[in-house]
Amino acid sequence: MNNFFPSSSSPAVKAQLEAQFAFYADVSKKMFDSMQKLNELNIQVGQTLMEETLSSTRQVINADGRIDALSIAAGQAQPAAEKVRAYSQHVQAILADAQVGIVKTAEAHIPNAARTAEGVVKEVAQKASDQTAKMTQRQKEALEKLTTPIRGAGERTQSSNSATRPQ
Repeated sequence: MNNFFPSSSSPAVKAQLEAQFAFYADVSKKMFDSMQKLNELNIQVGQTLMEETLSSTRQVINADGRIDALSIAAGQAQPAAEKVRAYSQHVQAILADAQVGIVKTAEAHIPNAARTAEGVVKEVAQKASDQTAKMTQRQKEALEKLTTPIRGAGERTQSSNSATRPQ
């Protein structure tokens, strides 16, 4: 897989982002394939509709009378309704296949995504723990620096007071 990230990024973050990109790429491919199937269906339906409309128009024009023309037009209603139903079924089948494909893709990517996310969490927790320890140590050192001169001055004052006091 291509390395999209600079070498200064942590390995856990790189793995997580690469897993997400792989997931999004696969889902996008499934969605694109489904949209391509839907577009092909629509083109096919459009061509068929145009051919049937021309054929029906020729029949109506060549009809002997108004009654024949009306019966030809009325006779087209039932087949048209069946074609709309068939088109709807095709669309539903394409969408169902797309849903199944996306679910399978998600199921394939979830274990890796969870594993890489866990790695990121562990890394962040470790870094936070390390930073907390460093900050605690710095605070202790700063507190010692602040209190050391005070203790030294207090001890000097007590020792000089005891030396000057008469016994």
